[in-house]
Parts: sequence; structure tokens; C-alpha cells
Amino acid sequence: MEFSVGGFPFAVHVVFSADRLAGLDDADLVDEIADPEADATVFLLAGRADAWPSLGLRVAYAPSTGGFPFAVHVVPETGVLFVGAGRGVHAYRLDPPRPLWHAETDCGFWGWSQHGDVVLMSAELELAAWTAEGDKLWSTFVEPPWSFAVDDGVVSLDVMGELSAFPVLGGPSVTGVS
Repeated sequence: MEFSVGGFPFAVHVVFSADRLAGLDDADLVDEIADPEADATVFLLAGRADAWPSLGLRVAYAPSTGGFPFAVHVVPETGVLFVGAGRGVHAYRLDPPRPLWHAETDCGFWGWSQHGDVVLMSAELELAAWTAEGDKLWSTFVEPPWSFAVDDGVVSLDVMGELSAFPVLGGPSVTGVS
């Protein structure tokens, strides 16, 4: 699969073997993320039209464990790429390519969403927020079943029927949301 976001072209290939993707080693930055229980490998190539590829990722993970997906989120205004796969979550600067951080969720990653200048990560046991530049804002424990919605900068969180609301920028420790 190939796509482009904000002038950054991407190519994503999923394979169920340890093979390497041709062109991966041509990138300015190559990063390999391993999971000892991996049964799938995703190759992601990213860059600019004039520098292809500048970032090459080889992400080995176990999608069959809990059905946790591989997902990316790109913030074109800041050139930050968020990657989630299995239990791992990662962020990279695209221009110039460099890793910003690597982290792990307690159980498994579900997805990314952006609300203004805040990127939210939902995981089996965590809801977390980063700035569009990739700086962590906050994190909170959740327990299934849980859901959230963001409206006008306010997160409405339902964890096992217990409702709370807080500003998306401030996180759950900030009170005074009306």
C-alpha cells in the first residue's frame, strides 16, 4: 500500500516472514523494532519526494495476540509520525528523520486519533496524549469496557460505566470542566 500525507509519501508492506524489504537499507535512518513473539513484519518507508526513502522501519510484532493492529498517524504540520503495533508505540521526526521516543503499552495498542494539536493513543489499558510535536502530555489507566469522545477540547471518558470529563490538553488530573 502506498499513500501520501501532507507531502510525505509512504509505502507499507506486511509480510509473514523474516525477509527484508528491498530499498529499506537505502533510507537515511533505518530502525528495527522487534517483538520476540512476532508472527508478522511491517515495513514502512517514508520520506519526501526529493529524499526517498529517508526513513525505513522494520516492525516485527504479534497481531495474532489479542488482534492488536499496526497503525500510523502522521501530523503533516510538524512532520511527526506516530506508529503503533502490538504493544509498542513509537514516534519519529520525518524531516530530518530521527526517533523521538519508543514506549510500550501494558497489554496492547488499538489506535491513534488527533484532536486539534493533541494526538491521542488508545490501548487496551491506557488512554494517552501527546502534542503534535511528539511530547507526552498525560496518560491514564482504563479498563475494558471503555470508550471516549472528544468534543470542543473536552474528553468524555466512560470506563466500565464510570463517567469523567477533562480537557484534552490538561488530562484527567485537571478539574473544573463544565
